[in-house]
Amino acid sequence: MCGIVAAAARREVSEILLEGLRRLEYRGYDSAGLALIDEHDQIALHKTIGKVASLEALMAEQPIQGITGIAHTRWATHGEPSTDNAHPHLSGGRVALVHNGIIENHESLREEMRQAGYEFSSATDTEVIVHLLHRELSAGETLTRAMQSVVARLEGAFALAAIDTDNPAEVVAARLGSPLVVGVGIGENFLASDQMALRQVTDSFIYLEEGDVVHLTPGSLRIWDKSGAEIEREKVRLSDKVEVADLGQHDHFMIKEIFEQPAALSATFQSALNGSTLNESCFGNGATEIFDQVKAVQIVACGTSYHSGLVARYWLEEWAGVPCQVEVASEFRYRKRVQHPGTLLVTVSQSGETADTLAALRNAQPGEFLASLVIANVDNSALVRESDLVFLTKAGIEIGVASTKAFTTQLAAFLLLGLVLGRRHGVDAEREAELLAAARRLPALLDRTLELDAPISRMAEQFTEKNHALFLGRGIHYPIALEGALKLKEISYIHAEAYPAGELKHGPLALVDRDMPVVAVAPNDTLLEKLKSNLEEVRSRGGELYVFADEEAGFKDGKQTHVLNMPACPEILMPFVYTIALQLLSYHVAVQKGTDVDKPRNLAKSVTVE
Repeated sequence: MCGIVAAAARREVSEILLEGLRRLEYRGYDSAGLALIDEHDQIALHKTIGKVASLEALMAEQPIQGITGIAHTRWATHGEPSTDNAHPHLSGGRVALVHNGIIENHESLREEMRQAGYEFSSATDTEVIVHLLHRELSAGETLTRAMQSVVARLEGAFALAAIDTDNPAEVVAARLGSPLVVGVGIGENFLASDQMALRQVTDSFIYLEEGDVVHLTPGSLRIWDKSGAEIEREKVRLSDKVEVADLGQHDHFMIKEIFEQPAALSATFQSALNGSTLNESCFGNGATEIFDQVKAVQIVACGTSYHSGLVARYWLEEWAGVPCQVEVASEFRYRKRVQHPGTLLVTVSQSGETADTLAALRNAQPGEFLASLVIANVDNSALVRESDLVFLTKAGIEIGVASTKAFTTQLAAFLLLGLVLGRRHGVDAEREAELLAAARRLPALLDRTLELDAPISRMAEQFTEKNHALFLGRGIHYPIALEGALKLKEISYIHAEAYPAGELKHGPLALVDRDMPVVAVAPNDTLLEKLKSNLEEVRSRGGELYVFADEEAGFKDGKQTHVLNMPACPEILMPFVYTIALQLLSYHVAVQKGTDVDKPRNLAKSVTVE
């Protein structure tokens, strides 16, 4: 969500900070700002509404420079998007501060600071922090001690970075519940909420732990843990190739990422194979010993990742024969739970930093789970560092807020997990080889699916004037319908819901009329005839059907029925194939409606607040 970049250097850093913000744009935001300590040891500040490009334009018109600075992209929580609410926030002309997260006790702190004579110019929870920091500094505390005193009073989640004109070469930061990473340079040090923001200046990083406070100068780096003890954290050098976000021949990142899925899935499967054999070590050291003890699986995730878990339940229960529960992370963490002995906790997150999912992992009680496994796309992220086992998908960088290739590579990870657990519960070597052979056909099948782009674009024209849509699926394709509905609402702003097709007569049928397009996921599987009966219920009530159907399923275009013939494929591959078709539908509807496809309103790519 919000993005932080900070620098303490011996060179001018305004362009480094701006480039860091550009690299964080994919996270979603509504305003941007930058504060530097200038040559006169004064705070120079620029803040704008909207894109980083607006901040760049302001910097070009009114340049500010400095060797110490902080920058921020904001996604509004407390207070509407405005220049007053944008970060950095200042206090007394001396201190500037940026903040990711939410401070839950900000109202009582605000009243306390008003009583102390501080005036507020914003509606944010962040401004109370900078005033608290200023008061501590005015009482004679060092910048580090002041930060430690302030964070001890904050309730909620935060990543903070601050600069002080009385200490012009220093940046002090703290984190609790929101990610923050130190970028270690030569004669310069940096901070960011995401390592990607700093890959243009360093490949050496320190991942701060919960409760850490860090003090940076160009030539020094000191860290204190939550107890106040000074410590050293491991420095990690990244050797992976830095990916550059480039649209290439495409109009939007979303469509580029949809077309990248055959390659991303091929890479994800190949990362787990030793020749033609599935290698369990792809899940981490000790995976075999843990998998031998698994008696049940609990999947916890949010949004699109939650839908991947719903698909996984079918595979895990069919192949591995173990009970599998799937729950939204923001609900899971707040209820009293009863787990089967030997339950594997599986968290799923594209970024590896999703706040609710991370909190669910941390909320697990000692002995509640056999072990934890995370499926994520970002190495060294918080969930990756804190889980017992890890499967890293090979989606590559994903810029579009509406997830596409991250979702299908999560499905690939779950397919592989189903197979390795299935080895212990009845999936023999012959059946495993058969399923892996099918998986190797997937990239070619997806290429055939992507060839349907033009007819799907024509179908999308029927949705642009609609306000509502209903998605239907049965069995494993009900979660695919859920994902299709989510994509449509995310980027086109059409209200869309998904139901198991058999539930139509239990309520949703009341909504069906000619103004409610009904999208059906109709592969040629064992539930096809049941689905056909459900779709007749729609047609007999005047509904307009848009059927994504296996070319051998027997559907024909006709009155109230529009059929898109999908490639015939093995049952194991159907969720991937139909997902891509629904992604294309949502994309083309959004383009034809003229919405911001890659950065839909009110949403963020990496959700790091509760």
